[in-house]
Amino acid sequence: MKTFNVSDSIHQQAIPHSDQDVTENCQWQSGQQTPRTFCLINQKGGVGKSSSCFHLAGAYVSLGLRVLVIDTDPQGSISQGFFGSETVEQLPAEVTVAALFDDRWSFRDWNALIHETRFDGIHVCPANQRLAEFNTPCPEELGPIQYSLREFVEEQAGYDIVLIDCPPNLYRCTWTAMIAADWVIIPVTPEDFGTQGLRAVHQAVENAGVLNRNLRRLGHLVTRSDGRLLIHKYYEHRLRKLHGELVLDNFMPELSAFKVAVANRTPVQFHSPKSRAARLTRSLCREILDRTDVKTPRRRAA
Repeated sequence: MKTFNVSDSIHQQAIPHSDQDVTENCQWQSGQQTPRTFCLINQKGGVGKSSSCFHLAGAYVSLGLRVLVIDTDPQGSISQGFFGSETVEQLPAEVTVAALFDDRWSFRDWNALIHETRFDGIHVCPANQRLAEFNTPCPEELGPIQYSLREFVEEQAGYDIVLIDCPPNLYRCTWTAMIAADWVIIPVTPEDFGTQGLRAVHQAVENAGVLNRNLRRLGHLVTRSDGRLLIHKYYEHRLRKLHGELVLDNFMPELSAFKVAVANRTPVQFHSPKSRAARLTRSLCREILDRTDVKTPRRRAA
């Protein structure tokens, strides 16, 4: 599959994933035709959707999987995380996710939307403010174009995992992501504002399931938690009591290593692989894989 560099200004050497043995267990070698697709949604902002997606991508690559990140947020946070704000803001619409939402580009080469990163095994379909005009309410009334992202994802047989980062609302971009996904992950902070509105999110998943029979709610992901705060412990306990197994066992706590890694435009798995943040992210990845029965490549014996 042909890929495209998002900017000639990025000259850093590709960063390979950890030493893995790409064997017959790899999905892209075992006959799987389409990748496993996850969308991260919540109508709340600041709950860690983009940062979780960013760090998960790096952790999946460390497990020997090939990852495509699709940014459907007009803010372009995860795109900027990989490429920098100046580069992303200057991208024309026809080489961003916006082209999938625009009838004028319905017959183009969609590979132009896939951009290389400096991390071996991670590619990104970026977004910027040019997507904003398409993120409208009442998306279920739009007709066949609701399936444009799904059709795009179904053609990406070269990847094992697709991660779709969504905006902090339940409008067209999030709706289209759910139509394209296999599983929904709902990042939520353990506090009152963070847990508000979950019922609307659950209802949106059910509504999207009418058009996408394969869509399942994988679970809530507790993010930005601080174990020193009693209020965070209370809300996490409450969340687990209410939703049981639909809350992932692993979580993404408020750790400086995550923030420093993002500031360096590098997933924590590569920036600080021995940190607690990297270990927790790898554990989260394995839990997600276990819940979805995704096999990873076997490691080469030492």
